[in-house]
Amino acid sequence: MAFTLFQSTLFSNPSLFSRRRTFDFCIQLSSFSTTSAFPSDKFQLHKKWRQPVASVLELGGVKIAKDEIVRDDPTNNVPDSIFSKLGMQLHRRDQHPLGILKNAIYDYFDTNYPNKFDKFDDLCPVVSTIANFDDVLVAADHVSRSYNDTYYVDSETVWRCHTSAHQAQLLRGGHTHFLVTGDVYRRDSIDSTHYPVFHQMEGVRVFTPANWKASGNDATSYAVEDLKKCLEGLARHLFAGVEMRWIDTYFPFTNPSFELEIYFQDDWLEVLDCGVMEQEILKRSGRVDNVAWAFGLGLERLAMVLFDIPDIRLFWSNDERFTSQFSKGQLGIKFKLFSKYPPCYKDMSFWISDSFTENNLYEVVRGIAGDLVEEVKLINNFTNKKGMTSDCYRIAYRSMERSLTDEEINDLQWRVREQVETKLRVVLR
Repeated sequence: MAFTLFQSTLFSNPSLFSRRRTFDFCIQLSSFSTTSAFPSDKFQLHKKWRQPVASVLELGGVKIAKDEIVRDDPTNNVPDSIFSKLGMQLHRRDQHPLGILKNAIYDYFDTNYPNKFDKFDDLCPVVSTIANFDDVLVAADHVSRSYNDTYYVDSETVWRCHTSAHQAQLLRGGHTHFLVTGDVYRRDSIDSTHYPVFHQMEGVRVFTPANWKASGNDATSYAVEDLKKCLEGLARHLFAGVEMRWIDTYFPFTNPSFELEIYFQDDWLEVLDCGVMEQEILKRSGRVDNVAWAFGLGLERLAMVLFDIPDIRLFWSNDERFTSQFSKGQLGIKFKLFSKYPPCYKDMSFWISDSFTENNLYEVVRGIAGDLVEEVKLINNFTNKKGMTSDCYRIAYRSMERSLTDEEINDLQWRVREQVETKLRVVLR
């Protein structure tokens, strides 16, 4: 399910494509909803300076052209840096921490539910707004639909914010037990645990009346019992003998809804979110008399804990000092730091405008500095007697692989200041 849409990332998308054959199988359409909300805050971030990226990529047999995804259009906010991540599919690399973790979860389901769960890990991340939002009951006015939070290709097409964007399609296709793994995209903050591209896994299991009637339980109680048994087993599979607890919570697409936490390294760690699927979702998918459970988890979040990886940027590193430390099937190998290069801090103060948002700032900084920026943090703000508000942000530059020169950092900071002022309509102090 779309659980993490309603929480912070990790710890905390017919129009255009209906006219182009290359994308016919990439966009998931729905006949059950005609809602297509596009936010009014159409602040456009123009193309940013980046290293050149491929103009055409192939994903799951579908060719995706860059000029159809990254366009100079007021309804498009996809930068080159996001397109450059398309097709990298870290979760499909058997010797990568994310691939190792995905396969470990697969092993659990294959052992305990042999030949039961269908697995999908190569579904196209460019989807319709219907699939991404409406099909999982995301309200028309929910913040996640905002241009500030989501990457829009056009008003009816987005880069998926969660793997739940494929749920309705798979249910309507007859799948009753499935796992969906993939890269998901959100405009987000800059720090060691947040990145605009990360990876999720979703699991769904559907039951028929014959299942719960034989047990003597009502449908919801039966699904809850099966859900908790399954996920407690998964937690033990990944973390061995750990203490667990269930936390009641709320999601608009499950009822009841839960969070599973484990006591790990002297603290309670949230492992995943889950619940019994809302009947409306099943009805829209033609499963009127069924009940189902669903769960969602972030692969980076768990991998950072299991492998002791301190910074989310490392997952994207091609440095052999990182990649050579992991082997297929070896879950929980502890990562050894290979660099301790010091960060360089640069402060930037400016008078903000009414249209200013932090996510737009993060996009500009990432567009200039890429993975050389470690953190962007608000350290001070005040409002003067004229009602003008000033924000001061501290930018930490640090490479995970080498030392940065003063000249390089100064050049980055100069270009960041220039672009922040011109693109965000702020006045530097």
